Amino acid sequence: MSVTRKAVADAERLVVKVGSSALTTAGDGLDVGRLNALVDAVAGRIGRGSQLVLVSSGAIGAGLAPLALGKRPRDLATQQAAASVGQLALAHAYAESFGRYSLTVGQVLLTSDDVVRRSHYRNAQRTFSRLLSLGAVPVVNENDTVATEEIRFGDNDRLAALVAHLVGADALVLLSDVDGLYDGDPRDGATRMVSEVANESDVDGIAVGMSSSGLGTGGMVSKLAAARTAAAAGIPVLLAAAAQASRALTAADVGTAFAAAGSRLSARRFWLGYAAGPTGRLHLDAGAVAAVVRSRRSLLAAGIVGVDGDFQAGDVVELVGPEHRVVARGVVAFDATELPELIGRSSHELPPEQRREVVHADDLVPLR
Repeated sequence: MSVTRKAVADAERLVVKVGSSALTTAGDGLDVGRLNALVDAVAGRIGRGSQLVLVSSGAIGAGLAPLALGKRPRDLATQQAAASVGQLALAHAYAESFGRYSLTVGQVLLTSDDVVRRSHYRNAQRTFSRLLSLGAVPVVNENDTVATEEIRFGDNDRLAALVAHLVGADALVLLSDVDGLYDGDPRDGATRMVSEVANESDVDGIAVGMSSSGLGTGGMVSKLAAARTAAAAGIPVLLAAAAQASRALTAADVGTAFAAAGSRLSARRFWLGYAAGPTGRLHLDAGAVAAVVRSRRSLLAAGIVGVDGDFQAGDVVELVGPEHRVVARGVVAFDATELPELIGRSSHELPPEQRREVVHADDLVPLR
């Protein structure tokens, strides 16, 4: 067993995410048999002493059949209507299923605002901590009923990665209708499963696609992104099929394991790097990229070549290198209107009141 798989198998606190296609069907809605099988595996892990947070998709899928909708709607209003019906059915089904093991369920509905805004982020942390300390099983979903396009997570895979760090999880398990990461289309017999991902180079060149089930919003592309986010923040990840949930939550000897890269980021640095919504971009020259990424130094005006966006001092911005790749995020110390006249100039060329870092090293997180 690899170190990563052992970490997942031994995790005292973990987050498990299950996708819509693993719980629902377009024609019949919520599949109670599949849900019960998932709960059996989760309850078994809890019975062995772990604390567990379940991030569950399926609210919209569960609402399709009751509303006589043949497929997942495209417009936001109908999605919200389906979610409002389906979320009730989903929560009831989980409450009944976990009740077979005398486990209490606590429903937690989140929008991206709840992790993007630092005050909301800390409040969510306290809520999860108290639920777990009381022995409840938090069941998390995006609040599809009220979320607008501007405040959506986009998919529950990203939500699961954010929740894993928010609750201080020791591991993240992503369950779907695919049994792991393949180096091509898994329906092609010539492809092979990637069993272990030790670093970023192990997934270079792998082409992945979006969901084809018609029920979810993610697919392998979002699962890979979520796994990389969690791993980069110091959380080991296991990607497996929902049908293999029991093995994934015991021996962890199925699917694809993603090794944690380095040490665990602090809550503030994780929020800054992966949760906060950036409001603009600073374009850097190669020297500035080397300074902030490799040397972990503050960003000065001299290394900036361009500014995009409408932001104010204290907002989070992305730092972009010459190859148009985002290399870091940070809290900017100037308004967008102030920077154009400063960029490219050395500190000694600036007025005394402007001789400060554009992004201080303490407020900057390089991205892998």
